[in-house]
This record gives sequence, structure tokens and C-alpha cells, in this order.
Amino acid sequence: MKEIERGGIMEKAKILNRLIKEQGYNLRSFASKCNMPYTTLYGIIRNGAGKASVDNVISICRHLGITVEELNNMAEGITSDKTSPSHDDLKTLIARNGKEMSTEDKMELIKMLSEL
Repeated sequence: MKEIERGGIMEKAKILNRLIKEQGYNLRSFASKCNMPYTTLYGIIRNGAGKASVDNVISICRHLGITVEELNNMAEGITSDKTSPSHDDLKTLIARNGKEMSTEDKMELIKMLSEL
């Protein structure tokens, strides 16, 4: 199968893989964070996001702090006009993911906030 570079299923998988690594995870640890079998996440990254279930793609995006629409835009090369998240965006992200954060992650967040 020929890989489609712009907006294709492999492009989305490459973006997901890059974002996972940028957030300091490997595939196994990120799969655990998403409560997803490692083999499922590995298959998505290897074979393309287009072959994945919608629920799995939504879960991955949610745990990365992006929407599926933002993933599609990245794959299409559309840049966001948002330069940084708003205060409300950050509050929503923390509220949505706070319960899943480890104590270490929470302490790191508190430290970063105290340095502002």
C-alpha cells in the first residue's frame, strides 16, 4: 500500500506518534495512560489512524489534549490561528485529565504554576 503523505491515514499516525513522543511517552506508557492495549496503539501508529476505531482515535486525541478536528487540520497542513491555549482551554484540559494524572505529574504542574 502506498503511503499518502498529505492528509492521509499514515500522516495522521505519524502526527500522533510525534505528539506522543513530544509529551514524553513511549507507545507502551501512552497506551497504558489511554487504557488501551499496547498492540492496539502500535497497530494504529504502524498501519494508520484511518483503520482505527473512532473511539480509539478520540481517546488518543483526548489524552494528547487535542481534538480530532485539530489532528485532521495538522494532517492537512492547516495551521491553527491560536498561538497558545487560553486560560479557559487550560482549565478545561486540567479538569478533563486531572483525575488521570499521576501524583508526580500533579506536583510538576503545581511547580510550573507557582513559577508564573
